[in-house]
Amino acid sequence: MNTLVLIDGNSLMYRAYYATAYSGNLMKTSTGIFTNALYGFVNMMNKVMDEYNHTHMLVAFDAGKTTFRHEFLDSYKDGRKPMPDELRSQINLIKKYLDLLGVKRLELPTYEADDIIGTLATLGEQTDFEKIHIITGDKDLLQMADEKTTVHITRKGVTDIESFTPEAVFAKYELSPSQIVDLKGLMGDPSDNLPGIPGVGEKTAIKLLKQFGTVENLVTHTDELKGKMKEKVEANVEQALLCKRMATIHREVPLPVTFDDLFYQGPETAELMNFFKEMEFNAFLKKMKLEEVKEEKPKAPIRIILEAGELETLSYQNSAIHVEIFEENYHQANILGIAIVNETDAYYVPFEVAKESQAFMSFLADEGVKKSVFDVKRSRVALMWQGFDLRGVDFDLLLATYVINPTNVSNEFKKVALHYDYDDVLYDEEVYGKGAKRAVAPIEKVAQHSIDIATAVFKLKETAIEQLKEQEQLSLFEEMEMPLAEVLAVMEYNGMSLDLTTLDEMGQDLKGRIEALESQIFDHVGAPFNINSPKQLGEVLFEKLGLPVVKKTKTGYSTNADVLEKLSDAHPIIKLIMEYRTLTKLYSTYIEGLKKACYEDGKVHTIFNQALTQTGRLSSIEPNLQNIPIRLEEGRMIRRAFVPSQEGWVILGADYSQIELRILAHISNTESLIDAFKHGEDIHKKTAMDVFKVSEEEMTSDLRRSAKAINFGIIYGMSAFGLSENLNITQKEAKKYIDHYLETYSGIHQYMEDTVKYAKFNGYVSTLFNRRRYIPELTQKNYAIRQFGERTAMNAPIQGTAADIIKKAMIDVHQAMLEKNVKSRLLLQVHDELIFEVPQEELDMMIELVTKTMENVVELQVPLKADYSYGPTWYDAK
Repeated sequence: MNTLVLIDGNSLMYRAYYATAYSGNLMKTSTGIFTNALYGFVNMMNKVMDEYNHTHMLVAFDAGKTTFRHEFLDSYKDGRKPMPDELRSQINLIKKYLDLLGVKRLELPTYEADDIIGTLATLGEQTDFEKIHIITGDKDLLQMADEKTTVHITRKGVTDIESFTPEAVFAKYELSPSQIVDLKGLMGDPSDNLPGIPGVGEKTAIKLLKQFGTVENLVTHTDELKGKMKEKVEANVEQALLCKRMATIHREVPLPVTFDDLFYQGPETAELMNFFKEMEFNAFLKKMKLEEVKEEKPKAPIRIILEAGELETLSYQNSAIHVEIFEENYHQANILGIAIVNETDAYYVPFEVAKESQAFMSFLADEGVKKSVFDVKRSRVALMWQGFDLRGVDFDLLLATYVINPTNVSNEFKKVALHYDYDDVLYDEEVYGKGAKRAVAPIEKVAQHSIDIATAVFKLKETAIEQLKEQEQLSLFEEMEMPLAEVLAVMEYNGMSLDLTTLDEMGQDLKGRIEALESQIFDHVGAPFNINSPKQLGEVLFEKLGLPVVKKTKTGYSTNADVLEKLSDAHPIIKLIMEYRTLTKLYSTYIEGLKKACYEDGKVHTIFNQALTQTGRLSSIEPNLQNIPIRLEEGRMIRRAFVPSQEGWVILGADYSQIELRILAHISNTESLIDAFKHGEDIHKKTAMDVFKVSEEEMTSDLRRSAKAINFGIIYGMSAFGLSENLNITQKEAKKYIDHYLETYSGIHQYMEDTVKYAKFNGYVSTLFNRRRYIPELTQKNYAIRQFGERTAMNAPIQGTAADIIKKAMIDVHQAMLEKNVKSRLLLQVHDELIFEVPQEELDMMIELVTKTMENVVELQVPLKADYSYGPTWYDAK
C-alpha cells in the first residue's frame, strides 16, 4: 500500500523550538550549539516514522519572507516577531538531519510550504496512493482533508496531535474542509495579519457559513442580514474576499520533483549516528543502536570466576578494574562483583567469591600494583564499607575526562566513552532496566557489562593520557585530582557526627514557630488554606486581599520569592508568608532531611562530586552539607547539631581570607593591591580610599561597604545594573563607580580585556594550575549570552584557581596529618573552608599545621592567609 506523508517543516520547527524555549533553558551541546528545536523535531519525526506507515515522504519549508501572496496584500504576515537567533542557528541542522534520515525536503521561491503540500496532496489523490497524511501546526491545511487525506494538527508541544478527516472537521467546526478558507475569510488570521471582518469571531463566522455556505454567497445576500452585522459585512466585503483568497492553498505549484523522488529508502545510518553523537543526542543514538539491524560483533565468551581458589594464580599487574555497584548512593551499597581486564586476562568475580580470596583482596589493597578504574572514589568507599580497601590506582577515566573537558563527564559510563568514540558498552538501563523496573540482572549480563567497562578503561587510558599531555594538564590530573580522590574517599567514609537530640529540639522549636505563623496568616485571610499551594496562595493574595498582580504564569498568579519581595510592604501577610517559607524549608530540608540521612553510626556520610562543576569546585549531595544556609540565624543554628564523634574533641574550622581578591591582585599584577595585601591592610578600606578619593579620616562604613561590593562584583563580572541593585543607587552612579575602579586599578581592566580576548580566540580560559573552562557562549549571536560568556571568562580563572588552591590544601593537609600520625580527622570542605574534628590535646598543633599548610600551598605575589576558629559544635567553630 503506497502511503504519502507530507510535513510542514516550518510549523514543526517553530513548535519544536517553543516547546522548550518558554522555560528559558535551551538545550545546547558542550560546545555551545543550540539544539532544542532540532531535538524536538527529531522527536516528532520519530513519532511520524513509528505511527504512519509510509512509502513516500516530503518535508516542505518556506523559502523566504516574500511570496506570491504579497502581490495581493503588502502587509501579509507583517507584525510577526523575527525568528530568534537560537532557532535560526538550528535550521541547517534540521535540514542536515532530514538529509541523513533520507527524507526528501523542498522549498520554492515565492511559494509557502502549505502550497507545496497542497499541490502534492492534490496530485497524490489522483494517483495510486491509498492514504495521504499531512502533518502541520497550521489549521489552514484543514482545507485539504478528504477521503484519502488526513490532516494531523500538532497541538501542545510536538507530540500531541489531533487528526482530521472530513468527518472530524465537520464534528469540530460544523463545516466542510472546503469551507475552512471561508472561515478564514470572515474571521481573519492575526498570525498572518489577515484582518477578515472586524468583530466577527469563529462562532459568528461558523453561524454565517452554516446559513450562507461561502463568503461569495454571503456577499450577494447581505440584504438578509440585520443591524450592525449587515453594516460590518457590507463595509468589509473586499477585505473578506481577499482574506479568503490569501488563505486558499495554491494547488498547482510547478514542482521540480516527482513521486519517485519522494520514495523513502531509509536513513544513512552511520552518518546519522555520528550526527546524533555530535549533537550529544544520546537517547536517540541509543534508540538507533537498539533498532539497528546488524550482525553483532562476536565477543569472546565471558569468564566468570566462581571458585575463590582460581584467583590465587591469575595475573593482576597493570589491570583495569571495575567494581560494579547497583545503587546510585554507594555508601553501604550492594557490590555485585569486580571485573579485571589486562593484557592476558578478562574476567568477572562475584563479590561473594572475591571476599573469600586473600590473594584477590590483597591485590586490591596493594599500593604497588597499579590499577586503572572509572570513578576511584566510588569504588574505594563502597569497598571500605565492606571492610576492604582499594589502593594503587594511578588512572581514573572519569577524572581524566573531567580535567580534559568538564562538560564531557557523566556518572553514566557509556556517555563518557562516547566522547572518545568508543561504543562497545551498554547503557546501565539496558542492563538493569529503568525507574520502577530497575532490578539486578542475571549474572551473565552483569559480568559482560562489567568486563566491557573495564575493557574500555583499559583501552582508553592511553588516549586520555595523550590528551592530558597535549593540553599540558597531566600534572593537574596526577598531582591534584587523583590524590584528592583518596582524601575525599576517607572524608566520606569517616562522615560527620550528628547530635539527633539537638536536631529534635530545633525541630520542635521550628514546628512551633511554623504553626504560629500559620495561625497569623489565616487570621489575616479569615479562613485556613494551603499556604504551600501556589494556586491557592495566588487566589488569596490577588483576589481575596486584592494585592496588585506582579506576574502571571500559564497556571495562574506567580507567588515566587521575587514577587513576594516586591509586595513586602503591600500587606503584613507577605512578610509572614516569606518567613513561613524559610522556616518550612529549613524544617523539611535540614531537620527531617538530616535525620533521614543519618546512618546507624550516628553520622551523615555525604558524597562529594569531584567531577561535576566547570569551575573545578567540589559539590556535596546526599545530603548537601555545603549548602546549609548561614545568612539567617535559624540556618546557622542547624550547624549546632554537627558535633565531634568523640568526647573531649572539638570542631576546628580554617578558611582562606579573601582568597579570590588575592588571586585577582596576583593575576592582574595590580601593584597597589599587592602591596596592601602584603602589609595586611583592610583591602575594602584601601579600595574605598583609592576609588572614592577619601582620606582615612573621611572613611565611613557606607563607603567601605560600597568598595566591598565593587571588589566582589568585579570578580563576578557584575554589571552597573547589578551594582546599582546591590547598593540601591542609580545605574549611572554604579557605572561611574565601576569606571573609576577600573581607571584606578588599570591592571584589573587590562586583565579583563586580555582574558576575554584570549577566550574568544582559544575557546577557553585557564586557572593558574591549567584547569580549563570552555566558554562556547562567546560565539553565540545573542548579545546577552555573549555578555554572560565574557563575565564567565573574567571570573573563571579566579574562581577556578581558588578551587584548585583549596583542593591542593586538602591534599597537603591530609599528607601532613598522616606524617604526624594524628588522631584528628578532616571532615568537610565548604567553599574556602576546611572542617576538622580534633582531640583537645592536638588542638594547638593542628591549628598551626592546618593554617601554615594552607598558607604555603602556592606562592603568589600576595600572601595567602588562613583564619581559624573552634568550638564544641560546627556552629561554634565560626
